[in-house]
Amino acid sequence: MTRLKNNRIVAAKIDGRYWMYWGEIEIRLATSTDLIHWTPVEGTDGKPIVLMSARAGKFDSALPEIGPPPLLTNRGIVLIYNARNADKYRMGPGNTPGDPRLTPGTYTVGEALFDARHPERLLARTDEPVLGPTLPWESNGQYKPGTTFAEGLVFFRGKWLLYYGASDSYVGVAASDSKPR
Repeated sequence: MTRLKNNRIVAAKIDGRYWMYWGEIEIRLATSTDLIHWTPVEGTDGKPIVLMSARAGKFDSALPEIGPPPLLTNRGIVLIYNARNADKYRMGPGNTPGDPRLTPGTYTVGEALFDARHPERLLARTDEPVLGPTLPWESNGQYKPGTTFAEGLVFFRGKWLLYYGASDSYVGVAASDSKPR
């Protein structure tokens, strides 16, 4: 997890520990005191807790997957994640149907908000993608269903820049003027 400090993104601690969201298909959480050695946050059953997973009928019906490092704000922890829509030949985990408004197998980007005091507590999650393939080059490369895959987030000259892969062939950038609160 990171935070914005003096217009730079830096590693952030909560309660003396660093926190890392990790995984694909199921999003989990781990902690560290040194950013090198990580311990998964476990439930009472001794297994890593699952914070997010695929949702039937949504853009993330086949999988959610971590994108850029999450950002700690005054409102909570913003997690930008990559999502895949289930396709017509393979349903998502647990045979979940995909979002019929999206091409089967399409990769898009979503956002989730976690509690800043309790990083394992999911507060909200977008029901629609915040970024998806709409331009020809986002659907005409190596991956034909269309891909926008968030990879990096930087704050530069008063703007947020989200770098993303497109169609497994190109790199794009989306920009926003808003500063986190």
